[in-house]
Amino acid sequence: MCKKMISRFFPLLTLVLIASLLQGCGLFGKKGTASEKDNRRGEVTGVAKRVGWQQNLPIDMVAVKAGTFWMGQADEDIGITQSAFNRQVTISEFYMDKYEVSNNKYRQFVEAVRLGEYSYSTPTTLKDPPQFNLNEVLPDTTVWNTSFSYHYGDPLMEFYFDHPAFDNYPVVGVSWEQANMYCQWRTYHMNANDKSNFEMPPFRLPSEAEWEYAAKGGKDVAKYPWGGPYLKNKRGCLMANFKPGRGNYIDDGFSYTAPVDVYAPNGFGLYNMAGNVSEWVLDDYSEVGTALTWDLDPVYKKEGESRKVVRGGSWKDIAHYLETSTRTYEYQDVKTAHIGFRTTMTFIGRSGSMEVNNNRRRQR
Repeated sequence: MCKKMISRFFPLLTLVLIASLLQGCGLFGKKGTASEKDNRRGEVTGVAKRVGWQQNLPIDMVAVKAGTFWMGQADEDIGITQSAFNRQVTISEFYMDKYEVSNNKYRQFVEAVRLGEYSYSTPTTLKDPPQFNLNEVLPDTTVWNTSFSYHYGDPLMEFYFDHPAFDNYPVVGVSWEQANMYCQWRTYHMNANDKSNFEMPPFRLPSEAEWEYAAKGGKDVAKYPWGGPYLKNKRGCLMANFKPGRGNYIDDGFSYTAPVDVYAPNGFGLYNMAGNVSEWVLDDYSEVGTALTWDLDPVYKKEGESRKVVRGGSWKDIAHYLETSTRTYEYQDVKTAHIGFRTTMTFIGRSGSMEVNNNRRRQR
């Protein structure tokens, strides 16, 4: 009978012990509560009746937990750039788009600017809407001809952005500046239309360190988002959309870009972190930028620098550019047929304790 009682209460005792240990580590603790009654007695307990808040996870974003990883060169530096120094870096929690921004999602931004309508009813934010000119946000469809010499890009120039057949393909022909405009619009769009007590943090481009950390999918050192070192899986299928050989663009299944949700996601659930389109990130470019920045949430910004870091490789690039450590750049106002972007959002909360709320936030 004693054995039965011990076996019955053992799980409960184990849970109590674990809870006490976690509380000792500060992971469980009594939350401070504000009391109007105590405040009236001369105590200081904070402003009372503030509703608790848990950060919502926007649709088609994934939660990337904090972690430490080795940033920098993961294989031979065939370009002899010496710009990806190896060092250990810590990244705080953030949300990241599961997919590259598609033509149809970017079109929603364009239509909002065209109509001048940034909210569907009375805005639920006190901030003024961003001001854009339609011509400055439109993607440049001529990049399908101008990006290449003697190339028949007329069909893509006419149909790629406007035709529903390409709705789920990544938007291209957008500059770094336009990508940031999209982030400004998306921030206002969410805060103006979601009736909540508190505003969400702004959408933005990922920092270069965040992008590399996310691309490695939870692996400390990874040549490619799927690990590596090979470009094919066990069935002999290529793992990304790129240029596998001279004059060969089709062996991966697509001559140009591919839909944003094809190919297997990495360990964080992110699609096309290698290939398809290269991606703008937040950082200014410098050959020694990674060596100058701090080792906690680093970002390199230099006033007047027009070169912006581009990561991930694209449908027209060889495998070297698919590596998680390969760094390239483009000028902030340049638009091409191979560069797109995805957005991120800072997670507000205690480091290492991300609690994701997939439901709608508390209503007013």
